[in-house]
Amino acid sequence: MTTATLTTRPATPDDAAAMADIYNEGIVDRIATFETNPRSAADLAGWFDGKHPIVAVVDQDGKVVGYAATFSYADRCCYAGIAEFSVYVRRSHRGQGVGALAMNALIAEATKVGFWKLLSRVFVENKASLGLMRSLGFREVGVHEKHGKLDGVWRDVAAVERVIDVNLG
Repeated sequence: MTTATLTTRPATPDDAAAMADIYNEGIVDRIATFETNPRSAADLAGWFDGKHPIVAVVDQDGKVVGYAATFSYADRCCYAGIAEFSVYVRRSHRGQGVGALAMNALIAEATKVGFWKLLSRVFVENKASLGLMRSLGFREVGVHEKHGKLDGVWRDVAAVERVIDVNLG
C-alpha cells in the first residue's frame, strides 16, 4: 500500500464504527492511550460536535485506515483557539504514511476553523508517534511524569504542540 492509493476527507458519524475499531486496536496495543475499555461507534458519536474537525484516511475501496480528531482543550473562552488532538492508524497500515496524511489534513482543517494551537500528549515510549509529530513541526514541550496509570503502572507522556501562526492574528 502506498500513500498514492489513500485519500483524506472529513470524517462523518458514518465512520464512527471503523474509527472505534481502529481506536480499539490502540487500546489493546497499550502504547497510545490510557483507555482500557473498548469503544463503540456510539461512544465516538459525541466527537462529531460541528466545532472540532475530524479527518479520515481512506483506501481505494473507501475503507477507513486511519483518522485524526480534535477535541476541546478547556472550557475557558481564552482557550477557544486551542484544540487537543489524537491520531490513530489501523494496525495493518502503520508505518506507511497514514498518520502523516491524517495529521496534515487535520492541521489544514484546524487552520480553516481558526485554531491557533494543537496539542497532545504521547507516551514517551511511542517513538513512532513522537517522530511523526517532530516531522510535522510539533515541538516537545516537556514530559509529564507519572501522568496516569495503565495496567497498574505509572506512565510518562511527552507534551507536544504546534502553533498555527496564520491564525495568531
